[in-house]
Amino acid sequence: MSSAALDSIQVHGSSISEKHLVRAVLSKDPHTGGPSNRSRLPGCDYHHKWLCAPKGAGFLYARNQVHGLVEPLVVSWGWNRGDEAVGLLDLGDNTSQFIDEQEWQGTRDPAAYLSVPAAIAFQTEHNWPQVQHRCHELVRHARRAIAEITGLEPICPDSPEWYVQMATIPLPPCDAEELKRRLYEEHHIEVPIISWGGGQFVRVSVQAYNTAEDVDVLASALSTLLSLHPTQ
Repeated sequence: MSSAALDSIQVHGSSISEKHLVRAVLSKDPHTGGPSNRSRLPGCDYHHKWLCAPKGAGFLYARNQVHGLVEPLVVSWGWNRGDEAVGLLDLGDNTSQFIDEQEWQGTRDPAAYLSVPAAIAFQTEHNWPQVQHRCHELVRHARRAIAEITGLEPICPDSPEWYVQMATIPLPPCDAEELKRRLYEEHHIEVPIISWGGGQFVRVSVQAYNTAEDVDVLASALSTLLSLHPTQ
C-alpha cells in the first residue's frame, strides 16, 4: 500500500444485501505523517484525519454516493429518523440521514473539536512539512539500524511512496509478547511487536518529539534482548 494509503476495502452495510467494493482514501494519523495535501485525492470515497489534535477530534468525510454504507459505532440521536416507532430526534427535513445518524451523540464532550484550530495553527507555525521530512529520515535511520542488527531485508523499498513516519521492520523468530514485555519493563520502551504470517516485526513510529537517540536506544535494546550483533 502506498504512502497515500489508497486501498480497496469491503464495507458491509446492514441495509444492503451484498458486499460493496469501494475505493477508500484513509489519511494518516500524526505518527504515519501523510501530508494533508496528498490526502485530498480525486474520487475519494472516505476521508479520515485528525492532525495533532486530541483524541476524538478526527473527522469523517464520505461522498454522497456512499453515505448509505457508513453506520456509526455509537448511534446519534438522529438514528432511524423517519421511523416513528424508533426515531429519537426530528432534526427536520433539511438534514441528511448520514449527518443525523453520525453527528449528535448525546452528551459527548465537544472540547476536543474546539481545539482543532489550535492544532492547525501549531502545525503552520512550526513548518510541519519540514517536521514530517525530519521524521521520515528518522524512520529511515531506524530501518537501517535494525536491518544492520538482524541482517534481514526490509519488507518494502526505501521510498516515501511506501512509508512516511511509520515502518514495519522484520525481526528474527522470537516470542513477540515476551519481547514487547521486556522492552517495556527493562528498557522503558513501548513499541508494537507484531506476529503476522509466521514472522515477527517491530513497528517503529516517529513524531516530532522523537530523536535519533531514541532510535539508537531501541536498536540497542533489540540487539541485547535478541542476542544479536550488527552484521558486517
